[in-house]
Amino acid sequence: MNRRATAIDTLEARLGHVFADRELIERALTHASARGPRREDNERLEFLGDRVLGLVMASALVGGDGEASVGDLTKRLHGLTNGEACARVAQDIGLGEALRLPAGETKRGARALATVLGDACEALIAALYLELGLDEAAKIVLRLWAPLLAEPHDADTVDPKTVLQEWAAANGRKPPVYRVLEQTGPAHAPTFTLEVSVEGDAPEVASAGAVRVAEKAAALALLRRLKSST
Repeated sequence: MNRRATAIDTLEARLGHVFADRELIERALTHASARGPRREDNERLEFLGDRVLGLVMASALVGGDGEASVGDLTKRLHGLTNGEACARVAQDIGLGEALRLPAGETKRGARALATVLGDACEALIAALYLELGLDEAAKIVLRLWAPLLAEPHDADTVDPKTVLQEWAAANGRKPPVYRVLEQTGPAHAPTFTLEVSVEGDAPEVASAGAVRVAEKAAALALLRRLKSST
Protein backbone atom coordinates (compact mmCIF):
# COMPACT_ATOMS: atom_id res chain seq x y z
CA MET A 1 0.00 0.00 0.00
CA ASN A 2 1.42 3.43 -0.91
CA ARG A 3 1.91 6.24 1.56
CA ARG A 4 -1.10 8.29 0.44
CA ALA A 5 -3.44 5.27 0.61
CA THR A 6 -2.26 4.64 4.15
CA ALA A 7 -2.85 8.30 4.99
CA ILE A 8 -6.43 8.07 3.67
CA ASP A 9 -7.05 4.98 5.81
CA THR A 10 -5.76 6.86 8.84
CA LEU A 11 -7.91 9.86 7.99
CA GLU A 12 -11.07 7.76 7.70
CA ALA A 13 -10.28 6.05 11.01
CA ARG A 14 -10.05 9.45 12.70
CA LEU A 15 -13.28 10.54 11.06
CA GLY A 16 -14.96 7.34 12.18
CA HIS A 17 -16.33 6.83 8.67
CA VAL A 18 -15.12 4.87 5.65
CA PHE A 19 -16.51 6.37 2.46
CA ALA A 20 -18.63 4.08 0.32
CA ASP A 21 -18.25 6.53 -2.55
CA ARG A 22 -14.51 6.45 -3.20
CA GLU A 23 -14.77 8.98 -6.02
CA LEU A 24 -16.32 11.45 -3.58
CA ILE A 25 -13.52 11.30 -1.05
CA GLU A 26 -10.91 11.44 -3.82
CA ARG A 27 -12.54 14.61 -5.14
CA ALA A 28 -12.58 16.11 -1.64
CA LEU A 29 -8.86 15.42 -1.31
CA THR A 30 -7.82 16.68 -4.76
CA HIS A 31 -6.27 20.14 -4.78
CA ALA A 32 -6.95 22.43 -7.75
CA SER A 33 -3.33 22.06 -8.84
CA ALA A 34 -3.92 18.32 -9.36
CA ARG A 35 -7.06 18.74 -11.47
CA GLY A 36 -7.07 16.87 -14.79
CA PRO A 37 -9.35 16.10 -17.76
CA ARG A 38 -10.85 13.17 -15.84
CA ARG A 39 -10.15 14.35 -12.32
CA GLU A 40 -12.26 16.96 -10.52
CA ASP A 41 -10.78 19.13 -7.79
CA ASN A 42 -12.32 19.99 -4.43
CA GLU A 43 -13.20 23.66 -4.99
CA ARG A 44 -16.96 23.15 -5.43
CA LEU A 45 -17.03 20.85 -2.41
CA GLU A 46 -15.14 23.49 -0.44
CA PHE A 47 -17.90 26.01 -1.27
CA LEU A 48 -20.56 23.61 0.00
CA GLY A 49 -18.61 22.52 3.05
CA ASP A 50 -18.18 26.09 4.21
CA ARG A 51 -21.97 26.45 4.37
CA VAL A 52 -22.46 23.10 6.09
CA LEU A 53 -19.85 23.95 8.72
CA GLY A 54 -21.44 27.34 9.31
CA LEU A 55 -24.86 25.77 9.86
CA VAL A 56 -23.53 23.09 12.22
CA MET A 57 -21.54 25.57 14.30
CA ALA A 58 -24.32 28.17 14.38
CA SER A 59 -26.75 25.53 15.61
CA ALA A 60 -24.30 24.36 18.28
CA LEU A 61 -23.71 27.91 19.51
CA VAL A 62 -27.39 28.83 19.68
CA GLY A 63 -28.19 25.59 21.48
CA GLY A 64 -25.28 25.89 23.86
CA ASP A 65 -25.68 29.48 25.08
CA GLY A 66 -29.14 30.93 25.51
CA GLU A 67 -27.75 34.17 26.97
CA ALA A 68 -25.31 35.23 24.23
CA SER A 69 -26.16 38.21 22.05
CA VAL A 70 -26.27 37.93 18.28
CA GLY A 71 -23.08 39.98 18.11
CA ASP A 72 -21.26 37.59 20.44
CA LEU A 73 -22.57 34.57 18.54
CA THR A 74 -21.40 36.07 15.26
CA LYS A 75 -17.88 36.65 16.54
CA ARG A 76 -17.72 33.18 18.05
CA LEU A 77 -19.01 31.66 14.81
CA HIS A 78 -16.29 33.39 12.84
CA GLY A 79 -13.64 31.99 15.16
CA LEU A 80 -14.96 28.46 14.72
CA THR A 81 -15.39 28.53 10.95
CA ASN A 82 -12.47 30.59 9.66
CA GLY A 83 -9.51 29.15 7.80
CA GLU A 84 -7.36 28.88 10.90
CA ALA A 85 -9.94 26.74 12.71
CA CYS A 86 -10.38 24.47 9.70
CA ALA A 87 -6.62 24.13 9.27
CA ARG A 88 -6.24 23.22 12.93
CA VAL A 89 -8.81 20.43 12.64
CA ALA A 90 -7.20 19.27 9.39
CA GLN A 91 -3.85 18.97 11.14
CA ASP A 92 -5.42 17.02 14.00
CA ILE A 93 -6.84 14.38 11.65
CA GLY A 94 -3.81 14.13 9.37
CA LEU A 95 -5.56 15.49 6.30
CA GLY A 96 -2.43 16.95 4.74
CA GLU A 97 -0.80 13.59 4.03
CA ALA A 98 -3.99 12.33 2.37
CA LEU A 99 -4.22 15.17 -0.15
CA ARG A 100 -3.67 14.63 -3.86
CA LEU A 101 -1.06 17.18 -4.88
CA PRO A 102 1.50 17.41 -7.68
CA ALA A 103 5.08 16.67 -6.66
CA GLY A 104 6.02 20.32 -7.08
CA GLU A 105 3.34 21.48 -4.65
CA THR A 106 4.37 18.86 -2.12
CA LYS A 107 7.99 19.97 -2.42
CA ARG A 108 7.09 23.58 -1.67
CA GLY A 109 5.31 22.48 1.49
CA ALA A 110 1.68 22.80 0.36
CA ARG A 111 0.58 19.88 2.56
CA ALA A 112 1.31 22.02 5.62
CA LEU A 113 -0.09 25.33 4.36
CA ALA A 114 -3.02 26.57 6.42
CA THR A 115 -4.92 27.76 3.35
CA VAL A 116 -4.62 24.38 1.59
CA LEU A 117 -5.55 22.46 4.74
CA GLY A 118 -8.47 24.73 5.59
CA ASP A 119 -9.97 24.50 2.13
CA ALA A 120 -9.58 20.72 2.02
CA CYS A 121 -11.19 20.40 5.45
CA GLU A 122 -14.28 22.23 4.19
CA ALA A 123 -14.36 19.98 1.11
CA LEU A 124 -14.19 16.92 3.35
CA ILE A 125 -17.13 18.21 5.39
CA ALA A 126 -19.13 18.57 2.17
CA ALA A 127 -18.25 15.00 1.21
CA LEU A 128 -19.49 13.76 4.58
CA TYR A 129 -22.69 15.75 4.14
CA LEU A 130 -23.31 14.36 0.64
CA GLU A 131 -22.71 10.76 1.71
CA LEU A 132 -24.31 10.75 5.15
CA GLY A 133 -26.79 13.62 5.23
CA LEU A 134 -26.73 16.58 7.58
CA ASP A 135 -27.51 14.85 10.88
CA GLU A 136 -24.78 12.19 10.66
CA ALA A 137 -22.24 14.56 9.15
CA ALA A 138 -22.94 17.06 11.94
CA LYS A 139 -22.12 14.42 14.58
CA ILE A 140 -18.66 13.94 13.06
CA VAL A 141 -18.06 17.68 12.66
CA LEU A 142 -19.07 18.38 16.25
CA ARG A 143 -16.71 15.68 17.51
CA LEU A 144 -13.82 17.09 15.49
CA TRP A 145 -14.59 20.65 16.62
CA ALA A 146 -15.14 19.70 20.28
CA PRO A 147 -11.74 21.07 21.45
CA LEU A 148 -12.43 24.41 19.76
CA LEU A 149 -15.97 24.59 21.11
CA ALA A 150 -14.70 23.88 24.61
CA GLU A 151 -12.16 26.71 24.61
CA PRO A 152 -13.09 29.79 26.68
CA HIS A 153 -14.60 32.46 24.51
CA ASP A 154 -12.61 35.67 24.30
CA ALA A 155 -13.69 37.95 21.46
CA ASP A 156 -10.33 39.73 21.47
CA THR A 157 -8.43 36.46 20.99
CA VAL A 158 -10.87 34.85 18.55
CA ASP A 159 -11.18 37.79 16.15
CA PRO A 160 -8.82 40.62 17.17
CA LYS A 161 -8.88 42.27 13.74
CA THR A 162 -12.64 42.85 13.94
CA VAL A 163 -12.48 43.97 17.57
CA LEU A 164 -9.62 46.38 16.75
CA GLN A 165 -11.62 47.85 13.88
CA GLU A 166 -14.63 48.27 16.18
CA TRP A 167 -12.42 49.94 18.81
CA ALA A 168 -11.07 52.38 16.23
CA ALA A 169 -14.56 53.29 15.03
CA ALA A 170 -15.86 53.71 18.57
CA ASN A 171 -12.98 56.06 19.38
CA GLY A 172 -13.31 58.18 16.26
CA ARG A 173 -10.22 56.75 14.56
CA LYS A 174 -9.70 55.65 10.98
CA PRO A 175 -9.68 51.86 10.30
CA PRO A 176 -6.47 49.99 11.22
CA VAL A 177 -3.77 49.84 8.53
CA TYR A 178 -1.76 46.64 7.97
CA ARG A 179 1.59 46.70 6.16
CA VAL A 180 3.94 43.81 5.35
CA LEU A 181 7.48 44.82 6.35
CA GLU A 182 9.37 41.81 5.03
CA GLN A 183 9.18 38.18 3.94
CA THR A 184 12.02 35.86 4.92
CA GLY A 185 12.78 32.15 4.73
CA PRO A 186 12.37 29.63 1.88
CA ALA A 187 9.39 29.76 -0.46
CA HIS A 188 7.86 26.59 1.03
CA ALA A 189 8.08 27.94 4.59
CA PRO A 190 8.09 31.75 4.54
CA THR A 191 7.90 34.07 7.53
CA PHE A 192 6.00 37.33 7.17
CA THR A 193 6.70 40.31 9.40
CA LEU A 194 4.13 43.08 9.36
CA GLU A 195 2.84 45.97 11.38
CA VAL A 196 -0.58 47.27 12.20
CA SER A 197 -1.26 50.87 13.15
CA VAL A 198 -4.19 52.93 14.30
CA GLU A 199 -4.22 56.68 13.82
CA GLY A 200 -2.70 58.44 16.81
CA ASP A 201 -0.87 55.47 18.33
CA ALA A 202 2.38 53.60 17.76
CA PRO A 203 2.17 50.45 15.63
CA GLU A 204 2.65 46.86 16.74
CA VAL A 205 4.74 44.32 14.82
CA ALA A 206 4.30 40.53 14.58
CA SER A 207 5.71 37.66 12.54
CA ALA A 208 4.14 34.36 11.42
CA GLY A 209 4.16 31.83 8.61
CA ALA A 210 1.04 33.32 7.03
CA VAL A 211 0.04 36.95 6.54
CA ARG A 212 -3.36 36.60 8.16
CA VAL A 213 -1.87 34.88 11.22
CA ALA A 214 0.67 37.69 11.60
CA GLU A 215 -2.11 40.26 11.16
CA LYS A 216 -4.12 38.58 13.89
CA ALA A 217 -1.15 38.52 16.29
CA ALA A 218 -0.28 42.15 15.64
CA ALA A 219 -3.91 43.23 15.98
CA LEU A 220 -4.21 41.42 19.31
CA ALA A 221 -1.04 43.03 20.65
CA LEU A 222 -2.16 46.51 19.62
CA LEU A 223 -5.68 45.96 20.89
CA ARG A 224 -4.45 44.93 24.33
CA ARG A 225 -2.14 47.94 24.56
CA LEU A 226 -4.86 50.35 23.48
CA LYS A 227 -7.37 48.94 25.95
CA SER A 228 -4.87 48.98 28.81
CA SER A 229 -4.13 52.66 28.21
CA THR A 230 -7.77 53.81 28.22
